Amino acid sequence: MGWFESTYNKIKKGKKKIDIPDGLWTKCDNCHQIIYNKNLKNNMKVCPKCGYHFCIGAKERLKIILDKNSFIEYDFQMNSDDPLNFPQYVEKLKKSRERTGLDEALIAGEGEIGGRAITVVVTDFNFMGGSMGSVMGERVTLSIEKAMEKRYPLLIISGSGGGARMQEGLFSLMQMAKTSAAIARFKSEGLLYISLLTHPTMGGVMASFAGQGDIILAEPGALLGFAGPRVIKQTIKQQIPHGFQKSESLLKHGMIDLIVERKKIRPILMEILDFAFF
Repeated sequence: MGWFESTYNKIKKGKKKIDIPDGLWTKCDNCHQIIYNKNLKNNMKVCPKCGYHFCIGAKERLKIILDKNSFIEYDFQMNSDDPLNFPQYVEKLKKSRERTGLDEALIAGEGEIGGRAITVVVTDFNFMGGSMGSVMGERVTLSIEKAMEKRYPLLIISGSGGGARMQEGLFSLMQMAKTSAAIARFKSEGLLYISLLTHPTMGGVMASFAGQGDIILAEPGALLGFAGPRVIKQTIKQQIPHGFQKSESLLKHGMIDLIVERKKIRPILMEILDFAFF
């Protein structure tokens, strides 16, 4: 038995009170078991006990999926403004930038998967819930246009529980139409668009580019939809069915093509690209 398990068992049984350094373990949101952080990291932030997929940031996604040292980030030279003078919006943007090290709720660029070039966009829930403002929508659109120009397949990984960013009002909502139009142009060129949905992908993001992939993949247990279960329940005054809006339910009803565990995403993407470009 390792030090971690021995220490945890002693605490659980109440035999001994031991001072434990902070940041050593994490409690699973699903099974509520305690996980040694090193084990969690080595398992790609997936609970080794129940298989629950923790949210991870855009930079972690890129490391898991792309060939090593192949990513080249696009430098779009644009940042979110405050067009409506929305209270505390500037402060929230500043805090999100400091906390995540990102300047927006996504990272976009190009890299390789199994040696095949691809344009990739990853939204990040840690930056204001991954919500889509005008700059994020513009960056997604420009990335799609770059993929068209270079004739690259497109991979968009969505983790945006925030949907359209309310602090920008209609400036945010119009990004749904803009990104959808860009996807339509991309598809008209006969190019491949793969959409990977992760927990959570909701609102305007799900209702626009995230839900329009030629192939739509999802991680297990991800919450996917437009309005969240709590909002729907409050609106219709009825109990929501168990598992409603989870990826397993969407697969059952034909809304997505495949559920893929995190450790298998890269091999599946390699297989898709090999099949598409044999």
